[in-house]
Amino acid sequence: MPNCLSAVQGATGRMGLAPAEKAVVVVVDGLGHQPLGAHAGHARTLARRLPVDPAIGAGFPTTTVAALATLTTGASAGRHGLVGYRVYDPAHDRVVNQLSGWEGLDPAAWQRMPTLFERATAVGVRAVAIAHPRYRDSEFTRAVLRGAEFAGATGAAARQQALGRVLATPGPALVYYYVPDLDVAGHAQGVASDEWVTALEDLDAELAAVLGLLGPRDGLVVTADHGMVDVPEHAQRIVADALLDGVRHVAGEPRCLQLQLDADVDPDALADRWRAAEGGRAWIATRAEAVAAGWFGDVDAEVLPRIGEVLVAARGAHAFYASADDHGRGMVGQHGSLSAAETAVPLLRFGAWS
Repeated sequence: MPNCLSAVQGATGRMGLAPAEKAVVVVVDGLGHQPLGAHAGHARTLARRLPVDPAIGAGFPTTTVAALATLTTGASAGRHGLVGYRVYDPAHDRVVNQLSGWEGLDPAAWQRMPTLFERATAVGVRAVAIAHPRYRDSEFTRAVLRGAEFAGATGAAARQQALGRVLATPGPALVYYYVPDLDVAGHAQGVASDEWVTALEDLDAELAAVLGLLGPRDGLVVTADHGMVDVPEHAQRIVADALLDGVRHVAGEPRCLQLQLDADVDPDALADRWRAAEGGRAWIATRAEAVAAGWFGDVDAEVLPRIGEVLVAARGAHAFYASADDHGRGMVGQHGSLSAAETAVPLLRFGAWS
């Protein structure tokens, strides 16, 4: 999105997007580069760019909260502060759901970076976010979409109509166009399911219609916040009590646990216990090791305590649950970890950027 903003200001950024009058960023929640390639025959509009446009990295952790904040700020999770799906709030010694549990948190302060929409409006570029109306007043929206006009749209036809109105208005614009349907199908049925393929076909048809709305100087990119891995029941790991001994809070999500510890617990010792038990099924790192390895990008001092003291990032198709009755066990498609299936997302260029 920083490159798109540069383009509508008449400059070419490091990704080579040429100057354009309007920039449209289609964000398809859950569209990994690998499954798109595997099902390219069901997405002919998208597939025509696959041989040309390579994948890009979604950042870490590969969860909607962190990735959308990175997309709309241009900053890593270690700077914007949304470091996971469920995040430790050090001031209140609690874990907060970043999609729905913001009680007591100010979105304008907790998400610490200016958005690209705020930067756009500051230089006279119209900024518009097209998404489902249920997201309009959420704290997460106020954190990552602030500065944008919110255009509520309940489905593909409404999204296209909203975009058409923006494109028909003279002047530069930066447009965020969010499609949740593929992620919903993936969580419920998995990326190998008929339901996911049908959602991909619907997405491709929607995109074909959207491309017909573009003017000759309008550029459009298709990207995603993360990919997805199908977790079969036999790969669900119920964490042994010994691995939670001394753990004060379990944050993150099943594909990437973030463990906050009691004050007298040594993170290195707990990490060693995890490696001995689960090292073949997960990348295990202390906070210090993860930060040194650059998992979260540059990490600001205010953000550091939000990151788990021990991180458990699932390998392969595994997922980790602190209890057998975790509702997350009902999800087939999951994400959050470091695998290529989760981190590699498309960046497909259309319109003036083809």
